[in-house]
Amino acid sequence: MFVQRPISPHLQIYKPQVTSVMSIMHRLSGLANAVGLLLISVLFIAAPYGDSTFEAVAAVLTSWPGLVVLALFVLSVCYHLCNGIRHLTWDTGLGLTMPTLRKSAVVALAAAAVLALLVVLQ
Repeated sequence: MFVQRPISPHLQIYKPQVTSVMSIMHRLSGLANAVGLLLISVLFIAAPYGDSTFEAVAAVLTSWPGLVVLALFVLSVCYHLCNGIRHLTWDTGLGLTMPTLRKSAVVALAAAAVLALLVVLQ
């Protein structure tokens, strides 16, 4: 008697669009930024506990896995910054047509990648 189907459309029936993927990535980058700031704050919290504690935390952060995590954190911050600027331009009413939305998405991604590379490789 009861049909087992979703009441409203489910995500699985939608084809991913540039705008929806960028929106999800913006939210995830915000979450990653919060977690990254918590992890980096451990270094500052460890500083008053003496040199050995600070050096142990610094050793973890400067190891290869730590450097990869830091590089991903930098990329997340750069993406969130560039996409945030994109959102601010929308608040002015600019760039709200579909072709412009797609172009601004590519520009935001490219700018984030270049900015992250500049920060990481400095």
